[in-house]
Amino acid sequence: MAKYDPTKQEDWQIGELAEEELDFNRQCDKIGILPEERIPMGRKIGRVEYMKVKERLKDKPDGYYIDITAITPTPLGEGKTVTTMGLIEGLGARKMNVGGCIRQPSGGPTMNIKGTAAGSGIALLIPMADFSLGLTGDINNVMNANNMAMTALTSRLQHEFNYDDEQLAKIPLKRLNIDPRRVEFKWCMDFCAQTLRNITIGRGTKMDGFQMDSSFCIAVASEVMAILSMFSDLPNLRKRLGEITVAYDKKGNPVTTDDLECAGAMTAFMLPSINPTLCATVELQPVFVHAGPFGNIAVAQSTIVADQIGLKLFDYHVTESGFGCDLGFEKFWNIK
Repeated sequence: MAKYDPTKQEDWQIGELAEEELDFNRQCDKIGILPEERIPMGRKIGRVEYMKVKERLKDKPDGYYIDITAITPTPLGEGKTVTTMGLIEGLGARKMNVGGCIRQPSGGPTMNIKGTAAGSGIALLIPMADFSLGLTGDINNVMNANNMAMTALTSRLQHEFNYDDEQLAKIPLKRLNIDPRRVEFKWCMDFCAQTLRNITIGRGTKMDGFQMDSSFCIAVASEVMAILSMFSDLPNLRKRLGEITVAYDKKGNPVTTDDLECAGAMTAFMLPSINPTLCATVELQPVFVHAGPFGNIAVAQSTIVADQIGLKLFDYHVTESGFGCDLGFEKFWNIK
């Protein structure tokens, strides 16, 4: 009898058995990740310092680049990750040097109707539960960076409402004349909390904030998550985070995170997330997990940097584009 039997075992049971053999350092040894390029996070998984790998392998030719797409998916998905994991396992069974990279799933669909986005049966990514419950913290870092910007914005509105220019200068702050009716940015959390889509904040005294309409979005719809998918290096990440338009002033000029002087702090929150996490299929072929932007309202891609090192490490690098070919696949060609 085969070790894994998807006709008799649930996905979590298959994943639990496979994870007994999953060891981060052994996986790194197998694909040529040097000890100084590893950031272990327990026995099973860890991050890989992509800049060191990219620099070391810069003269090595790229492998074949394979993207998995699908028709516009149903609420339960359409099987892209099953196909991705199955293809990686199939090529691995034929002794090919193969690996991949996929997005991290959002807690919204995971806890709503969809369940894990790790594939299914023996075409499965492990560690399955960790993958679905935050993994190494990228989505949490996105939430912190995003909400740092919203905190800076709402605090500035409060100060500009409470203090005149002379008092602001003592803090020291300059007046940005933010229009509270033209705030474009949103708070975020990684759940499908429709009741928080349109809210009122700042109720109470003038020391409790500025009363205004506000809103939440799901974390993977945040512009910060899209930036994580598309950045090229740490200075580029800092530059992109500083260019986010959070609101407009009363003359219609954009107010950015650099104007609010919070982009450096946002970058500090995002620093651990610049490096992809190394996971595996149940047959222990290597698979990176990095970023998780939605396909219908964002860029639908895992990170450019994880694909860059995957193409150097593997002869066949398999990735997937979120949502359908009319969204994710088209964005794959335009972005990657």
